[in-house]
Amino acid sequence: MLEKFCNSTFWNSSFLDSPEADLPLCFEQTVLVWIPLGFLWLLAPWQLLHVYRTKINRSSITKLYLAKQVLVGFLLILAAIELALVLTEDSGQATVPAIRYTNPSLYLGTWLLVLLFQHSRLWCVQKDSWFLSLFWILSVLCGIFQFQTLIRTLLKGNNSNLAYSCLFFICYALNVLILILSAFSEKDGSSNEDVKKKEKSGTTENFPKAWLVKTLFKTFYVIFLKSFLLKLMHDLLMFLNPQLLKLMISFANNRDAYVWVGYLYSVLFFVVALIQSLCLQNYFHLCFMLGTSVRATIMASVYKKALTLSNQSRKQYTIGETVNLMSVDAQKLMDVTGFIHLLWSNILQITLSISLLWAELGPSVLAGVGLMVLLIPINGILAAKSRAVQVKNMKNKDKRLKIMNEILSGIKILKYFTWEASFKKQVCELRNKELKNLLTLGQIQTIMLFLLHLSPILVSVITFSVYILVNSNNVLDAEKAFTSIALFNILRFPLSMFPMVITSMLQASVSTERLEKYLGGDDLDTSAIRHEYNFDKAVQFSEASFTWDRDLEATIRDVNLDIMPGQLVAVVGTVGSGKSSLMSAMLGEMENVHGHITIKGTIAYVPQQSWIQNGTLKDNILFGSELDEKKYQQVLEACALLPDLEVLPGGDLAEIGEKGINLSGGQKQRISLARATYQNSDIYVLDDPLSAVDAHVGKHIFNKVLGPNGLLKGKTRLLITHSIHFLPQVDEIVVLGNGTILEKGSYSTLLAKKGLFAKILKTSTKQMGLEGEATVNEDSEEDDCGLMPSVEEIPEEVVSLTMRRENSLHRTLSHSSRSSSRHRKSLKNSLKTRNVNTLKEEEELVKGQKLIKKEFIQTGKVKLSVYLKYLRAMGLCLIFFIILAYVINAVAYIGSNLWLSAWTNDSKTYNGTNYPASQRDLRVGVYGALGLVQGVFVLLGNLCSAHASTHASNILHKQLLTNILRAPMSFFDTTPTGRIVNRFAGDISTVDDTLPLSLRSWILCFLGIIGTLVMICMATPIFITVIIPLGIIYTFVQMFYVATSRQLKRLDSVTRSPIYSHFSETVSGLSVIRAFEHQQRFLKHNEVGIDTNQKCVFSWIVSNRWLAVRLELIGNLIVFFASMMMVIYRDTLSGDTAGFVLSNALNITQTLNWLVRMTSEVETNIVAVERINEYIKVENEAPWVTDKRPPPGWPSKGEIQFNNYQLRYRPELDLILKGITCDIKSMEKVGVVGRTGAGKSSLTNALFRILEAAGGQIIIDGVDIASIGLHDLREKLTIIPQDPILFSGSLRMNLDPFNNHSDEEIWKALELAHLKSFVAGLQLGLSHKVTEAGDNLSIGQKQLLCLARALLRKSKILIMDEATAAVDIETDHLIQTTIQKEFSHCTTITIAHRLHTIMDSDKIIVLDNGKIVEYGTPNELLKNSGPFCLMAKEAGIENVNSTSL
Repeated sequence: MLEKFCNSTFWNSSFLDSPEADLPLCFEQTVLVWIPLGFLWLLAPWQLLHVYRTKINRSSITKLYLAKQVLVGFLLILAAIELALVLTEDSGQATVPAIRYTNPSLYLGTWLLVLLFQHSRLWCVQKDSWFLSLFWILSVLCGIFQFQTLIRTLLKGNNSNLAYSCLFFICYALNVLILILSAFSEKDGSSNEDVKKKEKSGTTENFPKAWLVKTLFKTFYVIFLKSFLLKLMHDLLMFLNPQLLKLMISFANNRDAYVWVGYLYSVLFFVVALIQSLCLQNYFHLCFMLGTSVRATIMASVYKKALTLSNQSRKQYTIGETVNLMSVDAQKLMDVTGFIHLLWSNILQITLSISLLWAELGPSVLAGVGLMVLLIPINGILAAKSRAVQVKNMKNKDKRLKIMNEILSGIKILKYFTWEASFKKQVCELRNKELKNLLTLGQIQTIMLFLLHLSPILVSVITFSVYILVNSNNVLDAEKAFTSIALFNILRFPLSMFPMVITSMLQASVSTERLEKYLGGDDLDTSAIRHEYNFDKAVQFSEASFTWDRDLEATIRDVNLDIMPGQLVAVVGTVGSGKSSLMSAMLGEMENVHGHITIKGTIAYVPQQSWIQNGTLKDNILFGSELDEKKYQQVLEACALLPDLEVLPGGDLAEIGEKGINLSGGQKQRISLARATYQNSDIYVLDDPLSAVDAHVGKHIFNKVLGPNGLLKGKTRLLITHSIHFLPQVDEIVVLGNGTILEKGSYSTLLAKKGLFAKILKTSTKQMGLEGEATVNEDSEEDDCGLMPSVEEIPEEVVSLTMRRENSLHRTLSHSSRSSSRHRKSLKNSLKTRNVNTLKEEEELVKGQKLIKKEFIQTGKVKLSVYLKYLRAMGLCLIFFIILAYVINAVAYIGSNLWLSAWTNDSKTYNGTNYPASQRDLRVGVYGALGLVQGVFVLLGNLCSAHASTHASNILHKQLLTNILRAPMSFFDTTPTGRIVNRFAGDISTVDDTLPLSLRSWILCFLGIIGTLVMICMATPIFITVIIPLGIIYTFVQMFYVATSRQLKRLDSVTRSPIYSHFSETVSGLSVIRAFEHQQRFLKHNEVGIDTNQKCVFSWIVSNRWLAVRLELIGNLIVFFASMMMVIYRDTLSGDTAGFVLSNALNITQTLNWLVRMTSEVETNIVAVERINEYIKVENEAPWVTDKRPPPGWPSKGEIQFNNYQLRYRPELDLILKGITCDIKSMEKVGVVGRTGAGKSSLTNALFRILEAAGGQIIIDGVDIASIGLHDLREKLTIIPQDPILFSGSLRMNLDPFNNHSDEEIWKALELAHLKSFVAGLQLGLSHKVTEAGDNLSIGQKQLLCLARALLRKSKILIMDEATAAVDIETDHLIQTTIQKEFSHCTTITIAHRLHTIMDSDKIIVLDNGKIVEYGTPNELLKNSGPFCLMAKEAGIENVNSTSL
């Protein structure tokens, strides 16, 4: 046909069979022209659709684009000319061949399409099209042949087609030119602008899609291609085995064949298998390498992105969700790399097996294949359904982890308020949804597995039946049957892998989308912050307006402010006036509305809520800088950290827990301040650094660090403060209100103005008698000069106070406890000598210095008890059914193989002529029935196992959660949150998803191998002699390997935890890291962590390959020996037995490999159960409710007695409370004072039994609190804690998680807490969503909410732990009056910071070093000249009334 079409020879092999080989012109003009055109026309619609879907605004036209379009235009014109030439030549007789019309016409269409396509790329982010470049490459390659043929023709002097040849040469040249042009990529300016604009709009719907996979491919394509070639080789070799099997069976059936032929086949069997193994193992190795690289890349990118993510985008992700991106999603992408090649490899294997089957059985194969094809869409539907369930489940998991994170962060509050049950309920509700989905998933997967298992059996039954029924002459003989079975077995693998590949792909696609959304989120836009190095001001705000959220109004409005270098500027204002926001704006943390801020120099930042890293105290202060011993000592001394170093075990090498969990609020803040002071920056931004420290410490810090003579003198300092008595010493005061500057100027000018500032000052001075108390252990080295400006500028009342202070101070100095200064000197000396003895010191850690326990790594075999724990959780009766079902399935499998062997024997008996129909039907019927039995029992077994595993997941999670909530506080102090979350995230998800699958596969594999070996030994008993030594080697290799692999896998888990801990730490301290510009150091730290983890993962991968090579060798040897037996015993064995044995032996290699893989999978996954179990066994605190219940209405009076009470934090540490004895009467108001570390907060821990007594007892209303349940005790006490902790959820849930109170009661409580107007002003009122850790409320508002919480509980005993430290004076005053009024009928214990808060108490307890030094009414104590008297005088309080309002 084609010869007519071109009017010349289309193909003749003689063309190639000559010294001047060439292709026929007709072939070149048809096939070689149509290949590139076909490629273009087939793929163009998809490409255009893709462009249409992902289009962005049109970008501007570039020179490169014009050049390409012009050249294609020329091609279009040339095609038209050629068509015109042909039409003029054609005179009507059929001289011109049809090809001369069709090609130019095709080209006309094609060039139009290319023009359209190139034009459409203007709407793409990626201007260049891989697809067009491929088309040009194909055109040039295919054109080469015709090019040289035409040149040869012209050289021979044949000019008949001159015009055509010239046109072709010009076209070819243009093709080459365009190919060269498409090698350059197009850049253009406008599209970036578009992308930027889109990012600006802040909606996340427009995040760039579908770029992640491309980017990863571009990065790793070399590994990818290498693995592609190896896999291809392996797949082709795989099909040699059935052919060898066929030859071997014909050898066994042919008694006359030479023996050497048989030996040759055996050796070939072995060699082919060996090469195949090596290819496969190298391929796997490359795939895993690719996987780990991808995981590391993703983890590093997510971390890097977290450092630059804008607040707007960050709001959508809680810390839990971001950690999930790093752990779960990166892992999913790592898993998918092993499956990527299976996409094409499966198709190749299926095609090859079907074509080889066709050769064996003819068209009857189609019946079987038809069935397979039918199953694919069913599987597809099931896969889609399971994906939907999985997406739902990911969401539930995220929510559950978010709550868990919060529970662990706020565990202390849960314990104080006995809220565990409410939160446990929330987690369990989410978990139940998760489990319901898990069961559905399990059932869907079971049906998929059933169809898969059934398909090869059904296919072989149907194929053989059709083969026999189609034609009475068709008889199954051994060659046909066993070769077909070998091929069906090959076919079984790609078909069973397909759903796994699809699931893995779908999971990865979900993850890719999540990652793309995160990585494509908006970055922090710091363009409004300008850094100028030659500028006369340190900081300048120009018409600056900033907001936290684009949708809300600006928080900072039109601020104009100049700060000169070296100034100390104080920023004051009420709660919520935007002081902290002003600082955040300067640090570039907020969204710019208009205006800008110019900054000269580097910044150091002390946030209001200090951010402390898990590490030593020294690391926290140095924060990555070099150690300068002298400066370091100065900083420690100035920040009043030396006394704390005496108390902390191990001094400055004491380890600090996550989020500074083992430090008091004041210590955290001082460390945070020391960190900033140690960095040599130009500008210091200090957000209320004195709020959590005692007054005398505050004064010390102000003088030594912040003030005119402090370490930072000469630096620019911006200080937010509520302590009014420091204001006379600052250079300028800025008064903020509602986000704008109300007043600014020096102290004297503002007082003279008699404006807002003077008013604030007046109220507060009256109210608190110039706060500035001292504590017991006053620092002797302090001098008080220069604290006050000259007298004229100050109102009289202040002057008299100052005079009093001066007098008290001289007295204090003489009285100062000498021991403490001795102590301090010795500590200083010890710090100096420490450097010399560092090495010795390192070896012997001080008792209790290590806080965070090293994560416990189990070693050796996973104990049997762990397996039993899991199996018991599954339910033993279910397990029995599962195993029974699988055993019946294995027996049926052996039966069907033996039956087939007998069936093939018929071919000898009946010889194909008179095969009785009854015999035929019996054979087909029984074979089919056995197949069906296999399928049904697999289905039953899998259904049972889905139920059992869900049941186990449920039980384990319940036990873990219950136990963690009952763990004592000390457990949370010594265990990083990341580690506990890891149990709830990683380990629980292993128990949910991977463990059941690997257990199920293991049982099936194990039974399969036993079955195969039994069958081989039945046929040739002598084979046992081979199996025994091989079996011994096999078990030895396996034991050796599994031990290593398990340990490596454990190391992997343990090295992974620090990555996540460090990540969540980074996310919570972002503003500090950005302010100090330490992003690079943190990135580096993260990369080092990932590298350490990669080492473990890599070793694990290599050990896997080591094992696989050895195992496949054993499998290959089994095949080799089996085939040798066939040759040696050829006289006693028939062809059908040979086929039967060998087809099973061939199957064994893969199954053996899989079995060990599964054994190690089960082993490594059961580690998750082991780790969960470790935390299920954590020792609990005392029971929540005991048999001894307190009497109803207890405590009715609220009397508290301490009898020689002693307390220590952890068994290895010293006592903190050393025998406290005192009586507190009903309705008494008691104040507790003492310096940091004197044991004030330990008193609350004792009352709530957060820590159990080391001796003595506490009796409340005649009941010893140690004798009743914790909940009975804690429900009756109320605390307003030091750190206000909130949970995400509604405001209502934060106040009343059990819904015990009506809305009226809640509104009443809010009104008393002065929050009613604020809450009423919110859109959703009580259902207003509080974000994670209450970040969308100011600290003052959080404190007031905690007050409202206390008001709701109405208990007889109230404990206030430094509750007013973070509040400005007005709010403080509000809180005090509320408490006096509302809690007048209660016994109140106040742990005080500011003396004025407790001067109206009935009694005062003065603590020092864990003992009560003084106890009595304020008046008595003021008369005794003891420690309290000194403190009061220091604070300018001479009698009780001097503070009353």
